Parts: sequence; C-alpha cells; structure tokens
Amino acid sequence: MAKQAKAPISPWRFRLVVGGLLALVLMLLWRTLTLQVLDVDRGYRFLQGQGNARTNRTEVIPAHRGMIADRNGEPLAVSTPVASIWANPQELQGAEQDLPRLAKALDIPQRELRQRLKRFADSQFMYLRRHMAPAEANAVLAEKVPGVYLQREYRRFYPAGEVTAHLLGFTDIDDRGQEGLELAYDEWLVGEPGRKRVLKDLYGNTIREIDAGKAAKPGKDLQLSIDLRLQYLAYRELKAALKRTGAKAGSVVILDAHTGEVLAMVNQPSYNPNNRSQLQPNAMRNRAVIDMFEPGSTMKPLTLAAALESGQYQVDTEINTHPGYTFVGSKKLEDHRNYGVLTVAEILKKSSQVGTTKIALSLDPHEMWELFHRFGLGRSTGSGFPGESSGVMPNRAHWREIERATFAFGYGLTVTNLQLAQAYGVFANDGVFKPVTLIKRSEQSEGRQVLSPDIAAKVVDMLELVTKPGGTGTRARVDAYRVGGKTGTSHKAQAGGYAEDRYFSIFAGLAPASDPRIVAVVTVDEPQGDYFGGLVAAPVFSQVVADALRLLNVAPDDLVAEETPEAKSTAGEKSGGAA
Repeated sequence: MAKQAKAPISPWRFRLVVGGLLALVLMLLWRTLTLQVLDVDRGYRFLQGQGNARTNRTEVIPAHRGMIADRNGEPLAVSTPVASIWANPQELQGAEQDLPRLAKALDIPQRELRQRLKRFADSQFMYLRRHMAPAEANAVLAEKVPGVYLQREYRRFYPAGEVTAHLLGFTDIDDRGQEGLELAYDEWLVGEPGRKRVLKDLYGNTIREIDAGKAAKPGKDLQLSIDLRLQYLAYRELKAALKRTGAKAGSVVILDAHTGEVLAMVNQPSYNPNNRSQLQPNAMRNRAVIDMFEPGSTMKPLTLAAALESGQYQVDTEINTHPGYTFVGSKKLEDHRNYGVLTVAEILKKSSQVGTTKIALSLDPHEMWELFHRFGLGRSTGSGFPGESSGVMPNRAHWREIERATFAFGYGLTVTNLQLAQAYGVFANDGVFKPVTLIKRSEQSEGRQVLSPDIAAKVVDMLELVTKPGGTGTRARVDAYRVGGKTGTSHKAQAGGYAEDRYFSIFAGLAPASDPRIVAVVTVDEPQGDYFGGLVAAPVFSQVVADALRLLNVAPDDLVAEETPEAKSTAGEKSGGAA
C-alpha cells in the first residue's frame, strides 16, 4: 500500500502560531518593563515601595542629655549608654517554644512574661526590659527569638549619689527631668534625637545602613556654682550632727559672699538617685529652699540694723534690761538671766530678748518691715529651683505691740535656709544685696545697695562678738580665723500655738569677719536633748566653715589669737537658745 503524503501546514495556521508566540514574547517584555522600568500604576515604584516597607526601617538615634558639672568641671550627672529589649507581641505569640529561653535570658518568671504578652496581644510593641547593660541585652538577642529587638538608649548616672541628690533631682525612665535642676533645666539639657535608614532582614537584624539621615544632637552641658569638695564636707558634717543629736532633719547652705553663688547645699535625710527602689517621699524634698521655718534670734541682727539706720541708736547705746524680763501686754518675755544694763552690741552678743523688745517697740514697725523686705525676706531668692518657697512676712496696717516684739526676734514670719543665707550676705558684702544663683557666674552680678556700708560693717563687728567669750555662739569659732554669726532656737508651730518640746536650731554666720568670703547657714530640725542653736548648729558651722576656708585658700586673719579658758565657755550659749 502506498505511503500517504503529509498534508501541508496551512499558512494561516503558521502565522497564527507565530503571531501568538510573538504576542507572548511582547507581553512578557511589556510586563518586565512595567515591573522594572516604566513608572505605571502598581509598577516598579509600587513594588520597590512594598519591598522597602518590609526591609527598610527608620531607626531613632538617641541623643544623650548634657552633663551637669560642678564649678571645677567635676561631673555631677552624666548619661551612660544602655539597651532596652522590646518585642512585637504578635510575632512573639507564634514562638511559644522560645518563651522559656526568653524568660530565662530576661531574668523574669515565665508566668509574668506570658501575662504581659496576653495584655499586649493586640499591640505591635511592648517593652520586655528597660535600661539593661549592653552585654546583657546582647545575650538576650543571641537567643534569636523571633519578634524580639534591641533599642539603644541612655540612662542618667549621678557620681556623687546622695550627696547631690536634692540639688540635682533625677530623670525618669525616658530620661526627662522630674525633680531638682534636672527638671528646671530640662529643655537646656535634653538632646535632639537623630534618625537613620537601615536595611533589616527577616529577623530584624540590621544588614546595612542605607543613609546616615539626621545626626543626633546632644543636650547642652550645665555648670553649677556648687563646689563638690565643699558639698561632700558639708554633707558629712550634717549627717554626723544628725546622728549625734538624733534630729529629724537638717540643711546646710554655703554662699560665696561676693558673687551670691551657692557653693554647697545639702540636706538630711537624703536618698540615692541611682537606685530609687526604696525611695521615701519624705527624703526627696530639698529642705534648704522648700521648707519654711521661723528664724528666731537670727533675725536680731536685722532688727539692730534697723535700729542703727533709724539714727536713734549707736553700737554703744545702753539699754536697761533689768530685772531680766519685761511684759508686752499680758505676755512675759524674759532673758536667761538678769543682764542689767547692756549696750546694743551686748544685746546681740547675749541674745537678750528684753533688750531686743525694748528697741523694737521704739522703732517704726513699717520701717523695720521695709528693711527686712530689702534683705529679701518674704520673696523668692530667684534661684530658679522648682518649688522654691518665698517664705511668709506679714505686712500689717496696724501692728500690735506683741506682734512688733515677736517679729523683731524672728517669730510671726518664716524663711528658708537659702533666704536666710542671702540676707546675711548683705552684711558680708558691705550692704549690697546679691541675687543668689545655682549656676556658675562668668562675671560678677551688680547687686544693689540696701544698707549703708558703715552700718553693715558695724553689724559684722557685733556678729563677731557673738562668737567670742561670753557670747552665745562660741562653738562656732574657727581656729586662725575671725568669724561672726548668730544663734537661733525657735519653737516649732503646731495646731493651737507652739510645741513645748520641738525646736528648730539655727546658726547663720560669715567668715572671715575681717573680709567675709563665705556665708553659711546651718539648720537642725527637732534635735533631741540639747536643742539650743549654739550647742547644736554652731559646731556644724565651725567645722564646715573651717574646711571651706582652707579649701578656698582664704588667708587666716586671726593667727595671733590665743585660746583662753573663756573661749571654750558655753555658759552664754543657752541664753541665745531661749530666743
């Protein structure tokens, strides 16, 4: 049988097949162009954006806060790098088998971890642990648990710990100021975070940096007027004094008499700002600028300055204090004993209530109030410390005699430790009132003349008599230096009047008396046993000022003075405590 011949391919069929194949090639080429080259809807830009959204991330570059330093550049608050571990709960829930390893690496109970995951189940972000050491955080990441990531941060550290705690305050976990100067200067100290774009893999690991983006801008540094050496010394002496006297609390402030700069400011009780797990609210308060108290006899120098300014009295004007007490209305005011006739200077030296009362009642109360106001009482010192108290100074249209008398020796008004130091700074600075500052001054402030230099010098001379034999503040003396100051002991106010067994012990003074360089105020709240300012606060003043003068290289001005048995006498100190 003959072999059958193949039928020829129809030309139209050939063209159809070739055309179809060519169309497929063209379609493939078009699709390739739309995906890789052409900018069309859902084209290469769309796909590139989708890919970047899954692999490109913008990371925040944390910026550290500015450093806080003392006047000599010693660091008081610094920011140290730490790491925080966070997770995407939705990713982590799919890694149930990894949770025991993760909990162990984080050093938290598994039950707590599962509870937190359940609480944040609908979220895409949760912190697992904040502010870890970088090495510890890297150990957690080494477990390679899906959905667990690292975030770089900074944590505040305070090298001096509790010594500067009340002054500096602290920051919260997000490094924002919460207390003290950290809060007052937060905007100055806080940095501006930067940003950068990075390429990450499926597990969140950074593969490479796409661009540097915006660099982080660290916060500005802050230099305080505080001298850390004096801060340590004052803190040590105050803490020892409270332990010795069983007192409830206390404060010490040291000012530079010429500039108004605060050289030291310490309080007790204190706390450790680096570990606040056991922090008691009572220990957080900066008592030196917040707590108000009635200053007692430390106001007598101001009263006598008003007396000298009135022209009615001179330093040697005599006042008869016999028989050792006087009545103002029905109120009996008395001295420790009958001093008889005293000069104005001796009234301050003995802290005579009777002499002060007789002088005060002879003065215009409004003029005396006006002098107190000129010395900064009843208004803020302007230190800028958060929560600073202004004190209370009554301004009456009509003063009763008992109000005039008690006002003259420090009752019926309240001050802060810093206010009292600023007021004594007027005597130390030839009658010039200087605004106080916690920030180091690059140049001297002008201040304003509120008392004549002659009267200021006379008051300094009288303050020096207080620390000499027979005065109420002999325990405030400093070897090789002339010092002046005033003791004060005030009953603490309570509902219905004054407590009979609760006192505030005070010593305010300046040194060296020949040319005052520093002013210091010591306050002790509710000492047990002895409570007179000359017995409790004056020894703290003596030790603090002695150390301060030597550290500041202030030349001695009393090298020829000899120690006498009378210099050690404390017989007159109790008379000062009565006021």
